[in-house]
Parts: sequence; structure tokens; C-alpha cells
Amino acid sequence: MKIALIAPPYPLEEAPSPPLGICYVAAACEAAGAKVIILDYIVSGYTPEKLAKALDEFRPDVVGATSVTMNFPQAIRIICDAKAHNPGIITMMGGPHVSFDASNTFTRYPELDLIVRGEAEQTLSELVPAIGDPERAWDHIEGISFRRNGELITTPWRDLISDLDSLPLPARHLLPMSRYLALGFPVSIITSRGCPNKCIFCLGRRMVGFKGRYRDPGLVVDEIEQILSYGFTRINVADDLFTANKNRVITLCEEILRRNVRFNWSAFARVNTVDREILSIMKQAGCDSISFGIESGNPDMLKRIRKGITLGQARKAVQCCKDIDIITHASFMVGLPGENSQTLEQTDAFARELGIAYGYHFLAPFPGTSVREEVDQYDLTILTDDWSLYDANRPVVSTSALSPEDMVSFVDAFDQEQNQRWQEVEQLYLEKKCTPYEQLLIEGHKRMRIIYRILTEDLVEAAPGKADNGTEPSAILGSFISSATGAGIEAASKIAHDLMAAGFIRHESSGEDLKFFWTHNRYLERLPVPY
Repeated sequence: MKIALIAPPYPLEEAPSPPLGICYVAAACEAAGAKVIILDYIVSGYTPEKLAKALDEFRPDVVGATSVTMNFPQAIRIICDAKAHNPGIITMMGGPHVSFDASNTFTRYPELDLIVRGEAEQTLSELVPAIGDPERAWDHIEGISFRRNGELITTPWRDLISDLDSLPLPARHLLPMSRYLALGFPVSIITSRGCPNKCIFCLGRRMVGFKGRYRDPGLVVDEIEQILSYGFTRINVADDLFTANKNRVITLCEEILRRNVRFNWSAFARVNTVDREILSIMKQAGCDSISFGIESGNPDMLKRIRKGITLGQARKAVQCCKDIDIITHASFMVGLPGENSQTLEQTDAFARELGIAYGYHFLAPFPGTSVREEVDQYDLTILTDDWSLYDANRPVVSTSALSPEDMVSFVDAFDQEQNQRWQEVEQLYLEKKCTPYEQLLIEGHKRMRIIYRILTEDLVEAAPGKADNGTEPSAILGSFISSATGAGIEAASKIAHDLMAAGFIRHESSGEDLKFFWTHNRYLERLPVPY
């Protein structure tokens, strides 16, 4: 059995890191006996022709993808392209979006054969050996939906996985790791699943349950050491609620310290689950930044959305982080049920009061969330089901007191402030008057955007094919990058030199012919992967 898994495109603004969910899926498929590849279109360009070439080379029996609502349109488009190229391929999808919108998905996209709902690993352990026998086997596998003779068949939901330590580690070895190292974002890891909270806009409880399930700290640190062995130095803990269990967090941090594993990491937390003790040991273990979802500066709004926190708790948590020197970021949401100009003014005032970095997202009522399924109970109107608009960067709802235009105006005012500050720093940079930190920010931002274009436009593969005996290969590549992106020749040449010196990009020459290519992993020999 051969399975090709798709990592669909993801916008740079969302800080794409090696996709964790698809790596867990790949590991489960491998454990079930399948031969697996991941076709990663997060850090490479996508075209139907490129997909067709990869499918012809690997000849999979199954093509699968996972997605959230934000990149569902891209994921389903790739699935449809795969089916068009080979109608005999079995197509399947998983992830939170299709788990709670299976019927609509099947109706709109007849190219899709199968949906894996909820946690996928145990379902795949049964499905992979039986996937070639849909008539007799699929009905008996819990946690899937499929179509047979035009009829939608949905098997019972599967119980959540009780022992997370029984799962194989994510199959990151199938990813083009050198590309991710070049991009520079942290690697995500989970140490637990489950969230006891009831926020109306979140899918956490429905996907992974309300009860925390925790991995063994020793196995977590084993995985951290494996990640660091790839060359990464930064990790993001992507748990639904990392700080839900104080004693467990302390034990994990103590294990990191005992084994003297040195790396920097960040985590998501709630303001009512941290205190000086837990933050202090997290800091000692390498945590240097925390993100809090505060959502609103209006107390009644926090109750309405069942956030379960108070503004006082937010102030205390932020101050603790400042005292311990942990960088703190807060996120707020615009367009919550009952939102009006006064609640937005309160949120703006509270966000400024905290004295930390913060940002805004628009409410996106994803399939499966309470706010979507119970929308009639709230002062909220959902304006569209165009999933391509559900990126939380534009309004898709209105309230009785706020139009989408009102919401955009509020966020635009904030964005203009941020842009003005950025322009001032850029001017100082041009005048060579900025601080070393500001210089690092400006140059890092420009570098990241150039590298993202190199990746997603496949510029390394498209570089000139003729060698110049008097010119270093990195200079040839840098000149091409400069012409393709409009970046200055000095900056482009430095990026090319750095990426080649790090072993992320190599070259082969045969006479006058010159070919550049990304390494699959800089610590491994070049692997024949279809990117």
C-alpha cells in the first residue's frame, strides 16, 4: 500500500512551520504497514502538473490531506486535481474542518472518497490495511465517513486515544527539513491533548476532548532531542492548553533541566493557569515567550463567549511574565457576539494598558464550533460560507451594532499605527541610526520574505543551468534570485551563500551544466524526493 499525503499551502503571515498533524498521520500510516511520502506545498510551489509528476513517480494507491478551515480550499483543490489525474486513486481527508462538515464537503466535492473524523491515528491503524476493500471493510471502522452509491455513510465516532505514549513519533523524516530550516520558523510539538474550557469559538473540546491526556515527560524530551538533531534550535509547544496541569508542567521542565537539553521555546497558555512558580521553572527550562488569548477587554463579553477568565487575571499573568522576563503576546478577537463600538473601545484600552505586544483577529465561526452551531442564540449573523475567507484576517460576521466595515475600520486603525512604527524603524535603518535589535528585525523580515519566495516559487530548481568557471555557484544563484525577486544583489547573494554554506542547498556540475537543488535534510545524503 502506497499513500501520498498532502501538506497544502499555508500563508507566510501565519508563520508556517513543519506541519505536525500530517506528520502524525504519516507515522500512523507507516506503522500500519504503508509506504508513505509527504508532498509538501507549504515550502514549495504547487501546480497540477507538479502534482501529476509526483503521483506518476510514486504511483500511490491513496492520496490524503489534512487541513483547517483556512486552507481547506487549497487542500480540496489538490485532492480534486489528484482524482482528475487518476480517477482510480482513493482520496481521503481529515482534520477539524471536514470532521464537522462532512456532509457538505461530500456534496460539493464528489472527487473525495473518504473522511477520517476526529483523532486519526487509531482509525488509520484499522483503515490502512482495509482501505482497498471499501465494500466489506469500511462499514466496520469507527470514525470515518464515505459515500457509497450516492449515499453518505457515517460510522460512529471513535473514542479518544487514552494513551498518547502509544503513538509513534511524528514522521518528520518525510518532510523537506532543509527548506524549513532555511525559512527559520520554530517546530511545533504537543505534550498533551485536551482542553477543559468551553470557549464558543474553539474546536478543541470536540476534536480532542475536555479531559487532559498527557504524554510521558521523558518521551517528550526524547522527541525534543530528535527535533534538535535536525538542526532546529526553537520549538513551539502547540498543546490545546499546555499549562492546564501545573505539576505536570513542572515535571516536564525538570526533565529538560535534568538532561541539560538547551533550546528556546514558546507556548500558548491561559491567564488563569500561570503563576510565578510555573513561569519561573518554564523560564529556567528555556521558555522565552508566551501567548495568551484574552479576546476582549469587556468583562461581559468574556462571560458571553465562555472564556472563563477575568481582566484581573490577565493583568496579573502579564505582570508575572514581565517580572520573570518572558516575552508576552496577547491576541484579541473582533466581531464576537454582541460586539459594538463600546466593547471594541474597551478592548483597545485594555490591550494598550497591558504594555505588551498584541494583535487582532476577526471571529471565524468554523464548522463544529458552538458559536456556529448555536448562532441563533447570539447577536451574530454569519455572512458567508466561502471558506477561503475564513482566515481570521477579514470579517465574515456582523452583529446588530457592527457591520463588517465597522470591524475593518477598527482593525485598520490599529494596523496603520503598527505600519507607521515599522516605517519609522525602516527609515532609521536606512539612515543607519537604528538600534542593533531594530537592524536585526528589518534585515530578518526582508530575508524571510525573500526566502519564502525562493521556496514557493521554486527558484532554486529554476536557476540557470550553465556554469561559469570564474564565478562561484552561490554568486550565480544569488544573481538569479535577485533578478527573480527584485531583491538587491548583495542581499540575494548573501542568502544564496548562507543557504549553501549551511548545506540546505547544493549543486551538481557536469561540464558546463550546473544544477541547484534543496537537500532533503542537511545531515543526510540527498534523497530522491518529488519536490
